[in-house]
Amino acid sequence: MRLDVITLFPELFAPFLISGVTRRAYESGLVEVMLWNPRDFAEGNYRRVDDRSFGGGPGMVMMAEPLARCLETIRGDRAEAAGQQAPAVLFSPIGQPLNHSAVTGWSASAGAVLICGRYEGLDQRFIDMYVDQQISLGDFVLSGGEIAAMALLDAVARLQPGVLNDEGSHQLDSFNPALDGLLDCPHYTRPESWRDQTVPDKLLSGNHAHIERWRREQRLALTQRQRPDLVQQARVAGQLSARDEVFLADLIENPEQDA
Repeated sequence: MRLDVITLFPELFAPFLISGVTRRAYESGLVEVMLWNPRDFAEGNYRRVDDRSFGGGPGMVMMAEPLARCLETIRGDRAEAAGQQAPAVLFSPIGQPLNHSAVTGWSASAGAVLICGRYEGLDQRFIDMYVDQQISLGDFVLSGGEIAAMALLDAVARLQPGVLNDEGSHQLDSFNPALDGLLDCPHYTRPESWRDQTVPDKLLSGNHAHIERWRREQRLALTQRQRPDLVQQARVAGQLSARDEVFLADLIENPEQDA
């Protein structure tokens, strides 16, 4: 897949693309990342890409023309057939929240053009003419879209074949359908005792059925406490067993007990 990133700060991506386990996706070409600076498509000696907002107010607005020229150049470089253009995605507070389902869809796609805004935002005319989708990381505002773009790049890259050491690792991630959309359970490693805290006995039992049931109950308990909406989604989807429901009912009745 190919992801083109429009950003005023392409240098921010350099260390990100060569670090961590996801670098395998970029080095192998499974995920090709192209960085484009709209300043290279601006006019004048100063290559200006922003101007004051009509109607007044604080801050500057990114101009439509440099962005449009940049995007049109990307379209030509991608050599996409008519009707098969990769979507242009803008990271914005008004966008749809990014979730596991969306990341899974992106990971299996041919890619996208990711637009990182800055300042007070983009000229709305560019958005109306070129942007196909807007994505948000949550109900807060960042200085620009670069961090959001990196989050999407990372989430997509780790789902590519061969990127993780264990192909099944991501199947046990929080929100994954393999876990019925629940949060993941706690994890422990050596030593067995650390600063007077010990590993739960069931994890040391060697009884795989008991271990899996403990992990299931931990996932249910953690999700009920932190994200009860996900428990309800699993319930509506018919993913909770009768035993799960008994456990949850007891947990709700006795919230202070250990799972």
